[in-house]
Amino acid sequence: MIKPLRDLHDVELAAQAAAGGRREYGELVRRHGSAVRGLLRRMGAAPSLADDVAQDAFLQGFQRCSEFRGQGTFAGWIKKIAARLYLKRVAREARYVAEVEADEADVVVDHAGFMDLDEAMKTLNETERVCVSLCHGAGMSHPEIAAAMNLPLGTVKSHVKRGLDKLRARLQPAQASGGRSTHVG
Repeated sequence: MIKPLRDLHDVELAAQAAAGGRREYGELVRRHGSAVRGLLRRMGAAPSLADDVAQDAFLQGFQRCSEFRGQGTFAGWIKKIAARLYLKRVAREARYVAEVEADEADVVVDHAGFMDLDEAMKTLNETERVCVSLCHGAGMSHPEIAAAMNLPLGTVKSHVKRGLDKLRARLQPAQASGGRSTHVG
């Protein structure tokens, strides 16, 4: 009996896609498309650009599916492809500008008390945002990021650390004491 696509593991789907299985690859796109677009948006892409780059990444992924060996997750593999495509596109267009307005510097908290990571990411400068996104969103190593962004390794490490420190500070729950912060600094 043939298993339904939803019951197959990503490695099985990728192997079948490498043999030309369009339906199997479609299942991988369905499973991981929103995560890829989310990563690209966190890297700074507008929603329509994130959609375009994600589509390009999945097309390239289909063409290169035989290269996926299952030594990591398919999600991580396709996110690396998407991140590299986005970086190439940003470099090629050279008109990308990070826009952070002063009044957006505060983290948005929803009614349930959850912090909005996307809003917090907007408070980072462009290079920090991209480095943090590639490291923790796409699972790229510091040397891989350095190569992809054409930056020294130490610079990448500094951007990731600074970005994470800023995110931790922004996403730290507010201290409860009658609405005033008890933080002394």
